[in-house]
Amino acid sequence: MPSRPRILVFAAPDGISEEVRAALGQVADLVRSEGVSDGLALLLRESFDGIFASAHDERIASKARSLLQVDAILHVLEEGIAVVHPGGRILWANVNFERWCGGPVQGQPFEQALGTPIQFCPDPSPLAHALEGKSVRSRLRRPGDQYLDMRFTPLKDASGVIAQIIVSAEDVTAEVSQQQMLDAVHQAGDELVPLSTDQLAEMDPQERIELLKHNIRRLTHDLLHYDVIEIRLLDPVTGKLEPLLAEGMTAEAASRVLYAKEESNGVTGYVAATGLTYVCADAASDPRYLQGAEGARSSVTVPLMWDDKIIGTFNVESPKLNGFAPQDVQFAEIFSREIAASLHTLELLLVEKKAMVSQSIEAVNREVALPVDEILTTATTILERWIGHEPDMVEKLKRILQAARQIKQSIQKVGEDMTPQFGRTVLAAPSKLKGMRVLVVDNDDRVRRSAHGILGRLGCIVETARDGQEALTMAKLSTYDAMLADIRLPDITGYDMYASLRKAQPNARVILMTGFGYDPHHSLVKSRQEGLRFVLYKPFRVEQLLIALQSSESEAPSPAP
Repeated sequence: MPSRPRILVFAAPDGISEEVRAALGQVADLVRSEGVSDGLALLLRESFDGIFASAHDERIASKARSLLQVDAILHVLEEGIAVVHPGGRILWANVNFERWCGGPVQGQPFEQALGTPIQFCPDPSPLAHALEGKSVRSRLRRPGDQYLDMRFTPLKDASGVIAQIIVSAEDVTAEVSQQQMLDAVHQAGDELVPLSTDQLAEMDPQERIELLKHNIRRLTHDLLHYDVIEIRLLDPVTGKLEPLLAEGMTAEAASRVLYAKEESNGVTGYVAATGLTYVCADAASDPRYLQGAEGARSSVTVPLMWDDKIIGTFNVESPKLNGFAPQDVQFAEIFSREIAASLHTLELLLVEKKAMVSQSIEAVNREVALPVDEILTTATTILERWIGHEPDMVEKLKRILQAARQIKQSIQKVGEDMTPQFGRTVLAAPSKLKGMRVLVVDNDDRVRRSAHGILGRLGCIVETARDGQEALTMAKLSTYDAMLADIRLPDITGYDMYASLRKAQPNARVILMTGFGYDPHHSLVKSRQEGLRFVLYKPFRVEQLLIALQSSESEAPSPAP
């Protein structure tokens, strides 16, 4: 005999008439609930063939209206909502959840409805743990790289048994994609200069720069998907924006002279002057835009910053109108920081190499400077005696002098050639001193050696003499821009030295040096009466020496007694 259908009655026994109860009882087994909540719990636990509810029961009508309102609200939420049976099948889902799954999902296994393969993290079995009575959070990765943040909340009935699991889900694909992009940009920073410091130190400066340029091109294309890029570095002295890298730019744009100025220097000059990112949405109508690439319709230019200082600009261009979303600008700004950091790393290594080269050249100069000066003074003294007597000997002595001076110039030229040109200068030489010929006269070897070290480093061509006789011979047969002489030489007074040097070379600047407070010959007083404007008191600072060499006669400081 077939089993009778089971009908759940949403009403207390006195909630329906005898006639209705008798009629239902003839065709089915009735299971009465004590209320709406109790009836819903029974529905979840047991199987029924039908449900009966009295339309005249206000409790039923009120609960039905509430359920309908809740159902409507759940369907318009941005979140996806699903009710899952403890057995793993979906009892109900809102519109968003079904849209993610591609259609109606009622009755389907939960994980199957979401598609395969799927991956939960960090909890790989959130549904199983929710059945243990825990509220669980997990991130789901679906086919097509959709990411859902999901929360599994178990609901228990009156007896404490888990009756259903509520799953709420939020689509975080955009957020995850952005974070993945940010991580990739930061990782790209490590790839810009992928070698260790020791490996980079073994490369010459140009090889390091080419490596950086190659990686910037590759990562900008692969990561940011831009084919047109330009990087310029700011010269802090001149304000000029020197091209470092131009990819996809016209020849005219790549060679364009730009300065860090807000006006008349395009977007790049404006960004370098202000330190502000500039988005050019429409190249055709933007008054600051100067054509960079053929067919470019929009661009974004970002300052390269290090230690809160502008060191250059990073520019990318697009053939699309308004081709840069806020997210694109953000990525360009982050990538520019990585570029600036890489440039800074290279600059530190190059500055270190400059210092090493400078120290090496100075060490060579210290060893050869005074011996070469000895050759110069000796050959000049002999030359003075042979002039007018033996032309062949005179020519030989002149060749010796030329060769000795060539030794000094060669050492200085080697130092300049070995010094990397990329990056800031270790010790900038004032332009007035470059190539200045200076004669230093002092009986102290340490002073003469120091003169070579300080003035040679600043670009001067330095020669020295030990006494007045050597100095006067050098002054008669050579030409100098400036002559520095100590007032206590073994063979001549300071005043006579000053007067003789002025007579030998009227156009040269003569500077006297003294390390004594008392001047028994009154050399300084008498020399001032003859036009002396510069006196250096030992030990003097480099700044004082530079002022004495560079200042005009009218700017000469009043020397302290």
